[in-house]
Amino acid sequence: MNFLFVCSRNKWRSPTAEAIYKNRSGIHAKSAGTEPSARIKLNSKNIEWADIIFVMEKRHKQRILEKFQSVSAGKNIIILDIPDEYKFMDNELIEEIQSKVDIYIK
Repeated sequence: MNFLFVCSRNKWRSPTAEAIYKNRSGIHAKSAGTEPSARIKLNSKNIEWADIIFVMEKRHKQRILEKFQSVSAGKNIIILDIPDEYKFMDNELIEEIQSKVDIYIK
């Protein structure tokens, strides 16, 4: 299963989620950001690759649907509702991500 994690600048939230899930059996994880200043910028290839796209905020889903209309059509995009108030690998961030993402692991 391919998980794509998306936040704004791909600095803290989505890279943390990628780090949590990238070594899990049966899961391939990547992360990207929606902003021009993102460390890894979201692109259509990432979206096509993903089985599930997890976005940190509602605005990230809106940007995906606007900017990548054709490749995002029919994609399962889950809003995790995690605010941009954590640093990379913050324990609270890890707990919040796991509590919201683990229910999608079969």
